[in-house]
Parts: sequence; C-alpha cells; structure tokens
Amino acid sequence: MNTFDEIEEADGVRLSWNVWPSSRLEATRMVVPIGALYTPLKERPGTQPFHYEPVTCKMPCRAILNPYCNIDVRAKLWICPFCLSRNQFPAHYKDISAQNLPAELLAQCTTIEYILNKPPALPPIFVFVVDTCLDEVDLKALKDSLVVSLSLLPPNALVGLITYGTMAQVHELGYSDCPKSYVFRGSKEYSAKQIHDMLGLGSAPAMRAGQPMARPGQAPLAPQIAGASRFLLPVSQCEFTFTSIVEQLQQDPWPVANDRRPLRCTGTALSVGVGLLEAAFQNTGARVMLFAGGPPTEGPGMVVGPELREPIRSHNDIEKDVAKHAKKAIKFYEAIAKRAAEKGHVIDIFAGCLDQIGLMEMKSLVNMTNGYMVLSDSFNTAIFKQSFIRLFSKDADGYLQMGFNATLEVQTTRELRVCGLIGPAVSANKKSQCVGETEIGIAGTSAWKFCGISPNTTVGLYFEVANQQPQGMSPNSKGLIQFVTLYQHASGQFRLKVSTIARNWADANAPEIPASIDQEAAAVLMARIAIFKAEIDDSPDVLRWLDRMLIRLCQKFADYRKDDPTSFRLAENFTLYPQFMFHLRRSQFLQVFNNSPDETAFYRHVLNHENVNNSLVMIQPTLMSYSFHGPSTPELLDSVSIKPDVILLLDTFFHILIWHGETIASWRKAKYHEQPSYENFKMLLEAPKSDAQELLSERFPIPRYIDCDAGGSQERFLKSKVNPSTTHTSPGGYGFAPTTQGAAIATDDVSLQVFMDHLKKLSVSGSS
Repeated sequence: MNTFDEIEEADGVRLSWNVWPSSRLEATRMVVPIGALYTPLKERPGTQPFHYEPVTCKMPCRAILNPYCNIDVRAKLWICPFCLSRNQFPAHYKDISAQNLPAELLAQCTTIEYILNKPPALPPIFVFVVDTCLDEVDLKALKDSLVVSLSLLPPNALVGLITYGTMAQVHELGYSDCPKSYVFRGSKEYSAKQIHDMLGLGSAPAMRAGQPMARPGQAPLAPQIAGASRFLLPVSQCEFTFTSIVEQLQQDPWPVANDRRPLRCTGTALSVGVGLLEAAFQNTGARVMLFAGGPPTEGPGMVVGPELREPIRSHNDIEKDVAKHAKKAIKFYEAIAKRAAEKGHVIDIFAGCLDQIGLMEMKSLVNMTNGYMVLSDSFNTAIFKQSFIRLFSKDADGYLQMGFNATLEVQTTRELRVCGLIGPAVSANKKSQCVGETEIGIAGTSAWKFCGISPNTTVGLYFEVANQQPQGMSPNSKGLIQFVTLYQHASGQFRLKVSTIARNWADANAPEIPASIDQEAAAVLMARIAIFKAEIDDSPDVLRWLDRMLIRLCQKFADYRKDDPTSFRLAENFTLYPQFMFHLRRSQFLQVFNNSPDETAFYRHVLNHENVNNSLVMIQPTLMSYSFHGPSTPELLDSVSIKPDVILLLDTFFHILIWHGETIASWRKAKYHEQPSYENFKMLLEAPKSDAQELLSERFPIPRYIDCDAGGSQERFLKSKVNPSTTHTSPGGYGFAPTTQGAAIATDDVSLQVFMDHLKKLSVSGSS
C-alpha cells in the first residue's frame, strides 16, 4: 500500500483505519471510528478535468463509473459495485476494449474531475458590509484595502456596498451623478419582504440596455433582476463609482459619549445584505463580506449594551447563563445563516478590533456557509491586509481559487454506513440507504451543502460497519466509498469531482487492522468530535470523554501484563496518538481559560476547515532549533529545548514565534552580527526569519508573527505550548541550583511523562 501522504496526494483522503473490521461489534471495539478527512478540491498538479458527462448508475443509486467497476467489454456492460446493478455503456463508449479504456476506468484515476455541459453560472457576487464606527487610521486602512480588492476581482464580478453605524445604508452604485443610498434604521428588525419592498426589488428578470457582453472564455454577465442592478453592478461598470463612494466614506456621524460605545447595527446590516442577495440572486455564487471593528450594540443581534459599564460577556458569563444578550443574538444570527445557506450565499467575517466583536454569537454565519473568519487587532495590521488580499488569489488559469454552491454526496457499499460529517457545511437532507443509525456531527443524510468551497476545505466524515456478523464476507473483499462533489467553478463552469476509494475487510483480531491505523488522521478526527461535543457539553465532560477513549484504545491495542504498568508497550504506529491527545487536552480548542469566546470560536472554526497536516500543527505545534552546532533541527515540544545558546522557531498555525536564548539575545544586543568577523552569527539570526517568511507566505489566515527574547513578555506564547517537563518545582527550577536541562515552566499542569504514567497505570488496571 502507498504511504498515507501518497494516498492523500492522489485522492485528497486520509482514513483513520485503512483495513476495516467485518463486524459492527469489532468496529465499536476499535474505539476510534472509521473516518475520512476529505479535501474535495485538493490541487493535483499534472491533472486536467475532462470535458464530458460522467456515466452514472441507474436510479436510485446514481453512483459514478470508476476503476472498481466490473466491466464486460464484449457486451458493453458495467456492474456497479455499490448496488450490483448491470448498466449499459452509452453509445459513444462503443470502441472500448481491455486495451482502450476511458480515463475513469484506469487504475490510477480513482479521482477524476468532469466539466459538465450545463449553461455557465452567473459571475460571482461580492457584497461588502463595512463598519464606519472606526477611528480614522483604521477606517483609512480598510478603505484602501477595499479599493485594492476591486482590482483583484474579475471584471464581470458583481459588487455591492453596505455601510453601517447607527444606521445601515445600501449604496446605489448604479446612480453615478452623486452618492445615493437607502437608509435602514439600526434599532429595527426587518423581515425579508420589508427589505425587498424598501429597496424596490422586483422579481422579473430584465437585461439593462447597453449592458456589455462577456468576453470569450468568460462566464456571461448576469441577467439583472429588476431593481437589483441599481445596487449590484459588474466591476467593469461601477469601478469609478464604487471607488469614489469608498474613498469619501466618513466616520459614523452620530456622537458618542465618553462612557458609551458607538451604536453599531451589525445585525441589521447583515440582514439587509442577505435580503438583497436572496431576492435577486438565489442559488448564485455570492459572498457577503462583513468588516466589523467592534461589537453590535444596537438593534437585532446586539451582543453588548452601548454603556461601557456593561462588560462584554466572557466564557464564565456564558457558563453561568448570565450573558443577557447571547441567546437572543445567537438565535438571530443562526436564522440569517440558514437563509444564506438555503440560497447558496457565503458570509465572511473580518474582525479588526482589540476587543471582541461578537464572533461567538455570529459563528454560525461562517460555519454554516463555509465562509472565512479572520481575527485581527486592527484593519491596519498585516494580518488583516494580507489575509484579505490572499482571499482573492488566482490559479494558473487566472481564476479565483474559490468555488460556490457545492454539494458533497457520499455513496458506500452495503457493508458500510455514513454516520455524519463535521465541517463547515449544512445538511442537504438526502435520505439514502447508506445513512447509518449512529449520529456524529451533521447526521441523518448522505449529502451536504457548502455555499463556498476552497482548495483547503477539508471535511471529517464518519462511518460505521453495518454487518452485525462477519459471515458472508468473501476473502479479500473490499469496501468502497465514493465522494461526489458538484460545484460552481470561479470560471462559471459547473464541475463534478469524483473520488472512489477501496479498502480491504478483515476478520476480528486480524493483525492487518491495527497495522493500518493512520494515527495522525485518527487524532484529527477525534479532535473534531471533541470540539463538536465541546460546543454542546461542558469542557470537563469532553476531557473525560477523550481520556476514556484513549484508555480504551490502549487497552485494546497495547501489549501489557495485567496490573503491571512497566510491561505496557504500544506498537510504533500508535506511539504518537497519546501525545496528540495530551496536547489536544491542553490546547485552546478545549481549554477556554485565558481565551475570549470570540477567540475560541475562531480557533475551532479554523480547525474544522483545515487538512490533517495543518490540524496537527494546531494540536501539537512544531518547534525548530537553530544553533552553531549545525543546520536547523526539529526539537521536542518540551521545556528542555529552551536553552540559552539556541534560537527557536515555534509554529502553532495561529502564531509564528522566533525566540532567542539569553546568550543569543545578549550577543545581538551587543551588535556582534554587524561585525564582519561574526558573519556566521548574522546568518544564524537570519535563518529562522527566512523559514518564518516561508510559512507566512503559504498560510491563510496570516498567522501573528512574534519576535521575542528569553525573559520577554511574549515568551509566554512559547512557554504555554511546551510540555512542562521542567517546572518551578523541579531541581534547577526557581529556588533551586541552576541546571542545563532547559527552562523552568511555572505551571501546575502535568507533564507528558506524568500523563503517560497515569495512562499506563489505568490501561493495565483490571478494574478500568
């Protein structure tokens, strides 16, 4: 079998188990469920989509022809491996033979992409919802970014502009003589019909006279819905008007007393933006992009009152149920999210504020539509500016790297059932025979909808074995899963991406099953379940659940003598899993202490969107060491790695930190690196910066970049992540004689060694 990375490169799939048990009971005993982390739009260099329609099985199966189908080239028949139906090849396949097979039947084409013969979709739509209750520096930086973004959009893309403060204003871009806008009262909740009526949105399509045609190769320009063309126009038509309005934007004119917050009607502005799109462009690729510089303090969706003496809610307030606005706000934003998801529109949130803006209440807007969430201290920071520009990055053909209105459907052979999906999607409510009884995440369906989809979008899918007994399984039989993703490409084409994977079944206690675990994928799949549970249950309950699962896994697959912890041994392909669980327990995903509700919502959203490698970096950050003793080397994420004569590069995915030991920092302060005779020291200082820039260049959202020295305040980011094997109570810690065994961490957390000792003890205990 190929390595897990090679399989991921080919099909975009990582499975927790790569050989499956033949009975449900044995699958339950494996503790970690059969699961797949699937990246539908994973880029596969050297492959091209095919310009023809896929061959599908008859109703109700509709599985797609793939290399695992049995074919009869003489009778021109193929047998579907999912429902075992016999299907006739279409007429244009009449020339197939064992030596002349279409691409979808070749063994190396387990993943294939089709360009469908559908009329091209309308061009993408971008509605910018802009907070004007900002200080002058922030507002100017945001305006500059908006103007730049216009040049990155396709000329036929439609754009709209809504600004808000005390009131929400929809700007009429179609009226170029002077700025003109429709004003909505911020304190009032408007129904969808009221929004449509106030904006004068009709329902009959009307192509405006003089509307330019699309250039060859581009999607055609949108047929304008009556009334909507005043607010949503192609970039090529309204670039000057849009730029003029944005550049002339002023701070919200309503006065703000010293003891009050600005009045922000974020909820009203979002509701109007979604209402504008759902009236005119249903099931058309569109993004509502919210730029918020503070929490909503007015009208529907209010997160905190306008008086500063009322603090914004904390985790403690939410836990004690004393956050008076939270439940109502969450309900309001969930209703907007459902409206947007139903019509296929994405909502992105860009926060530019040192304080919270209400992401915790608004998270459903992003999670249900697969939008982007970017958290920054200000719109004048590199985190916001570069993340926003990177959103509009293009592929080799010059198209935006974003898809719209995607549907992922899963088909399985009869021995397997799908339990659910954890990721930024909503249920497509498709009840099929392959839906399982167990529910994990978004369950009760075999299809899910993504309003937006990117090359990084990765979903966690969970399965169960349907067979109660292993009888009836032929030797070397395989189970199959087919992932079918239909989406609107940025070019306007409709594309279908099909990945079909097969894995062997094995009898209970067969050695092939434990040998097949992908412990990295298993850890990420379990982390997603833990986060899903943490959104509903208390964190202590989730931690106890994680501990129970880990103990049960070790009891099942470790070698040990009963009640003898020293005899405990895990096979090599299991050894990292307990370590991942140790760091997951300590991570910001499950430990909310010292994080705001907004930060927790942000971190959890990103983990539920990323692939295995990125997720592992979030769970267990990577640490590189630079010294005079040789090239950079990976280091243990441990306090013993913190030494005075090294430079460390910590990558937590959200932060990239360069830390200088005491000796290195003192030499740099003495400016040795500026002397020609210390060229090697200068190169040592530059090496981690170069590696950090490489990490920064390929990541979204842009991580926070920190450059610090031993003893500095920012050192806390490093010390909070390392395993505290040396603490203030260890020999050499505070109040003890110094030692060379790394830095002393002031913490009450247990170390990995203590954690493993307890795990061994509980795993071998006869009473566990």
